[in-house]
Amino acid sequence: MELSSILKPEAVKVFSAASSKKRLFQEIAEVAHTAHGFDPQSTVEALMERESLGPTGVGHGVALPHARLSGVDTVTGVFVMLEKPMDFGAVDRQPVDIAFTLFAPEEAGVEHLKALALVSRTLREQPLCTKLRANLDPTKLYAILTEAQSVQAA
Repeated sequence: MELSSILKPEAVKVFSAASSKKRLFQEIAEVAHTAHGFDPQSTVEALMERESLGPTGVGHGVALPHARLSGVDTVTGVFVMLEKPMDFGAVDRQPVDIAFTLFAPEEAGVEHLKALALVSRTLREQPLCTKLRANLDPTKLYAILTEAQSVQAA
């Protein structure tokens, strides 16, 4: 599995700020609607429901929100950079400025877990996150993400 199979260039965005997790999830849902055709309301509801089980802020300014959605046939993602980091209830209490959201089919098992592991592994690389934070152009962000994984695989 490769990031380029999960993430489309049009699903990479930069937001100046988000006032709350719910507001961020609404923004992500709009991107998911435009890029993947997902219903924005059910997308926000699924993300909020998953987040109620425990925060998806994994530390070092990174969050990995994820949800299973009906009508989704393959694991897909939305990548968002926040110009102004926000509190996400992360394990290390650091505010989040990188959010990679994954959406999976309701019946997805191993594929969903593989995608989460892939994204987690990729965003655990501090030099990569530093590079992402230095670029606020969605086209460059997409290239950095997909290029990073190609290098890791080689």
